[in-house]
Amino acid sequence: MTRTIVDFNILQTVPPSNLNRDDTGSPKSAVYGGVRRARVSSQAWKRATRVAFADLLDDSELGLRTKRVVELLGDRIVAKAPQITIERAQELAGLAFGAAGIKLAASGKSTQENPLPGESRYLLFLSDLQIDHVAELCVAADAADDPKVSLKSADVKNALDTRHSIDLALFGRMVADASDLNVDAACQVAHALSVHAVDTEFDYFTAVDDHKAADDAEDAGAGMIGTVEFNSSTLYRYATIDVDLLAKNLGDRVASRRAVEAFARAFALSMPSGKQNTFANRTVPDAVVISIRESQPVNLVGAFEEAVVGDQRLQRAGDRLAAHAREIDENFGTTPVATWIVRSGEATEALDALGDRVSLTEAVEALGAAVEERLGTDA
Repeated sequence: MTRTIVDFNILQTVPPSNLNRDDTGSPKSAVYGGVRRARVSSQAWKRATRVAFADLLDDSELGLRTKRVVELLGDRIVAKAPQITIERAQELAGLAFGAAGIKLAASGKSTQENPLPGESRYLLFLSDLQIDHVAELCVAADAADDPKVSLKSADVKNALDTRHSIDLALFGRMVADASDLNVDAACQVAHALSVHAVDTEFDYFTAVDDHKAADDAEDAGAGMIGTVEFNSSTLYRYATIDVDLLAKNLGDRVASRRAVEAFARAFALSMPSGKQNTFANRTVPDAVVISIRESQPVNLVGAFEEAVVGDQRLQRAGDRLAAHAREIDENFGTTPVATWIVRSGEATEALDALGDRVSLTEAVEALGAAVEERLGTDA
């Protein structure tokens, strides 16, 4: 069977910033090739990509990840049937999740004076259409003699296992209480790594107390002092989509095309928001290489196992990425069936040898058309 794999390889230069910090506030890092590299976790960039989906896709095509599932479903029940009180709606929601085998626990913030609805014991990813469907089942159950029996016979679990949203189909779902509700992620995102070694730097800052500064009788000392850690880097970013699994998750080739197009644009242009107000580090990629493969995903990070040194880092990185991609494909039979290059400036011109140079809009449109054509009839 012919596979359809889409690889995204990105080079992106980021000025002084702290995109993704650890529990001590330091920029995340990793040792690769024997030297310390800047790192942005895959979770951080997936979150940024999901947030960007809001501007690219309709709400009905997206999902929501929360522990407050009873509150969420209860609000949807009331929206559909205003005659049902919120207390009754939340009771029905609890019965529905119980019928699906999802265990609930009391909210940690619930008190006797302020009781709160139950929560799932972990973040639960639900599509908007799944919430809508289960809410309809709950409204119908409210009119039954025994709502609990009604919801059990309504197959709530099946309602939660169909009509997956695009973000759910891409990034997957794990349900600890009911593993048959798990959804295998069609998309994998690597931790972004700098192509060169980095050292963490420290920004010592002072903040002025405006009111105190206006008082001549006061000293001129700062209202507060502190330090912020940062680094700057040229990052190599990688993600891949198993289009066949995506189509299986969604059950619709047109929706699969929209999903791939939305991901391509969102992943390329999104950025984690860590310390954004402090550093204003929002950049766009220097180069984006999008490839369709029939063999397997190919992460090209090996181009940077030996850290780039010296000046003109971006040009050296572009040259290495282009050479490594050609060598891998020639030796392992992974040559893409199509590749599009989106880049700016002369530093990354070596990448033009890998495919067709186009704008991001042109690349997204061409990728979407190719995906829909390769999927053929509806999944």
